[in-house]
Amino acid sequence: QLQLVESGGGLVQAGGSLRLSCAASGRTFSSYAMGWFRQAPEKEREFVAAITWSGGRTYYADSVKGRFTISRDNAKNTVYLQMNSLKPEDTAVYYCAAGASVTVLPTTYYYWGQGTQVTVSS
Repeated sequence: QLQLVESGGGLVQAGGSLRLSCAASGRTFSSYAMGWFRQAPEKEREFVAAITWSGGRTYYADSVKGRFTISRDNAKNTVYLQMNSLKPEDTAVYYCAAGASVTVLPTTYYYWGQGTQVTVSS
């Protein structure tokens, strides 16, 4: 079992920045690919970004490419999502997830955090 706890969400004005963190405990964090997903009210959960177990490769949704950066620190069992130039349409609950490999499909990830709310005001 891997426990994931997100933090760092909040209210920010458009154009601002936030850094989300996802702290892991339990099984070997460094053996998992990690992803960030988000879900806005009445919308399906969507892929945001993902990173391989080593941190060597990263992947982004087109909607966040160039604005968001995913990274991980395996020594600290933590994955991060740096979000810059935030837009109102980025408003959602953000979840981190762990899986065997990087994919954009939520169903392929084994473990999920409880989520953290990000609200971007215009």
